[in-house]
Amino acid sequence: MEPVTTVADSSIAWNDGTLLAIDQRALPHDLRWLRITTVDYVIDAIKTLAIRGAPALGVAGGFGVALAAYAHVGDVDKTTLEAQRIASARPTAVNLAWGVRRALAALPAGPDAVLAEARQMLAEDAEVNRACATHAADLMQRLCPDRPLRVLTHCNTGRLATTAFGTALGALRVLHARGKVADVLVDETRPLLQGARLTAWELAEAGIPHRLTIDSAAAWAMATGQVDCVVVGADRIAADGSVANKIGTYALAVAAHRHGIPFVVVAPESTRDAATATGHEIVVEQRAAAEITHVGGIATAPERTEVFNPAFDVTPPELVTAIVTENGRVGPKTAVGQQIAEMARSLYARGWMPGTAGNISVRAGQTATITGSGLSKGDLAADDMVTVNIIDSQRVSGSRRPSAETAIHTAIYRATDADAVIHVHAPHATSQSVGAAGALTFIGYELIKGLGATQTISVPVFVNHADVAHIGADIEQHLTEHPDAPPILFIAGHGITAWGADLAQARDRTECLEAMCELATLTGRREIGT
Repeated sequence: MEPVTTVADSSIAWNDGTLLAIDQRALPHDLRWLRITTVDYVIDAIKTLAIRGAPALGVAGGFGVALAAYAHVGDVDKTTLEAQRIASARPTAVNLAWGVRRALAALPAGPDAVLAEARQMLAEDAEVNRACATHAADLMQRLCPDRPLRVLTHCNTGRLATTAFGTALGALRVLHARGKVADVLVDETRPLLQGARLTAWELAEAGIPHRLTIDSAAAWAMATGQVDCVVVGADRIAADGSVANKIGTYALAVAAHRHGIPFVVVAPESTRDAATATGHEIVVEQRAAAEITHVGGIATAPERTEVFNPAFDVTPPELVTAIVTENGRVGPKTAVGQQIAEMARSLYARGWMPGTAGNISVRAGQTATITGSGLSKGDLAADDMVTVNIIDSQRVSGSRRPSAETAIHTAIYRATDADAVIHVHAPHATSQSVGAAGALTFIGYELIKGLGATQTISVPVFVNHADVAHIGADIEQHLTEHPDAPPILFIAGHGITAWGADLAQARDRTECLEAMCELATLTGRREIGT
């Protein structure tokens, strides 16, 4: 594996039987190219992170199979074994195995066909990157409208991690071209400093304003209002929407969720792994101890110190605002949409969401996923969900119209820290609210404790205006003026709305109020134990 001085537009190239790649270990001090001529050299470059980044690994894997095919012409078994060695060099990065499989599929037609397939992957990668980046930039502007963005990113997702332009970093290039980047906060990305060495280098090369920070400062930057959006890449995305990415990503997602900041993942479709059902099944690579016991070859820990050095972590889908590929915003069938659909079908079976009545939503940063309008809740599916902006209730994605009561849900999200809202037409609660005004007071019920009170609770009743936005405005004003209001309310003759930290808590609160309303119906009174 010899260094060369060739420079190309792509970070990976093929020339005269040789794979050329930028040596990412040498940056930012030295921009040098490696001349890779054997499978062993390919594997070494991947394992030592001379070549890294999910899309780049996929393309390099394809060219590695081409090297194997030319080295073992006519020996399919030997070439296949070599391909398997390449694919296992980085187990977490699904793109590597994807690129190897795709190139290997061309082997029956001979080495030239394998090389042609690898070249095709290289050509496609640039197009895919630009599509991913453009879709992500569009989404980020919808999530954080009307201002240049302050974005935080992790690891490296630019042309070095791909082959050209980049995914998450590509989105920043698109936004910068539009004049919509105020500042990029770059995590240094311990232990190998891909953010400091590579991302800062790429941003400087592109002329994008940026600041470097230590990984552990990211949450404080969010808390102090310095971050509008977090954007990262991915090495593998499970079927449930769990995202494996460079270690430290999960911590960012937790912090972003805590501060209501959108967390956007940008990756090609080849990174989505339908064969891996959940994030629990993703194999996380453990790397050498020296990566964290030494810095620049200098020991920073006592000899023989045991280490925990995972290369990646896995972020669960409920912490991810959006996954964006070349096809636009995508969502797993079994993630938030499926959770909402299952809850809706359960409440439909109880008679609380008859026909198309009722609606459910879940917050994700500055957006919420909500049931579509005019759909039977008994037949609801994950694809029937719509994503809306919390700030203005406008649709961000989804093929259907948002629920008619969207303005009520977004009003609650703006005024509270709720992460889920449920509106149902439970019969006793609906009956009790007909003709009621102001509030309904319940005294002495044990069930009051389920709504966060002790002996007495007054549940507000809102007028059922024909204009739903009017109802939403009334609710937002009330909750803003009464921050200690109970997490539930009546809409006169129109059922109850409850919210909580998740769908289960919101549902439990509707059950408590409906049960108290049923007791009030049976006894003919609401106030007991005065």
